[in-house]
Amino acid sequence: MNSSIISRILESPDAYLIVDAAERALEKERELRLKFLDEITDDDRAEFINGEIIKHAPECLKHNRVNGLVLRLLGLCVTKQQNGEFGFGKLMICLTRNAYQPDFCFFNNEKSSQFTADQTLFPAPNFIAEIISISSEQRDRGVKFRDYQAHQIEEYWIIDPDCEKIDQYHLKGDEYELILKSGNGTITSFAIEGLHIPIRSIFDANENLKTLQDLGYTQSSSTLTPPNS
Repeated sequence: MNSSIISRILESPDAYLIVDAAERALEKERELRLKFLDEITDDDRAEFINGEIIKHAPECLKHNRVNGLVLRLLGLCVTKQQNGEFGFGKLMICLTRNAYQPDFCFFNNEKSSQFTADQTLFPAPNFIAEIISISSEQRDRGVKFRDYQAHQIEEYWIIDPDCEKIDQYHLKGDEYELILKSGNGTITSFAIEGLHIPIRSIFDANENLKTLQDLGYTQSSSTLTPPNS
């Protein structure tokens, strides 16, 4: 919670009026969010952010390719380690105010053990990764960054397919610390046990395949077979 904002409100003689107006506005916003969550369908990809419904723009080919490479790496790593639940695409994360559909997220076994097969709304995960685009970068680096940080989401990756770089943030106390910002070298996850991969494997298909093979996955026809499958 931002203590400086609270301090400024408390210094104001009309603090009660400010809080009352905020409560009325947030109550109206809560009603809009309930309506949004009730009406969204399987065909929609949209988020509810600070009272507004944000619809996702279609992906460009570059974004889609990186999406597929990350999906294989993270999904197969979690499957191999059996250390939690991996989510992607349209999984809806509901925080105290906003509702998001992050590109990728991860819940450890402690959290995911409480989930049901038919569940559609989920709490704050342990890990989130967003692939930025021209239309989403401001939100991914702005309101989402602050919201994920405020809700103690341990690790946040911002993946840039244009610059082919990744920003890795890890929660230290109440704030994110930038661990790396690079397009080379390796990245080790704090939240996903066993995830230690070359950064190039996120952006390059050949490096991606090599990394999967190094992790013990074999290529069978056009599919990848997990170890001991």
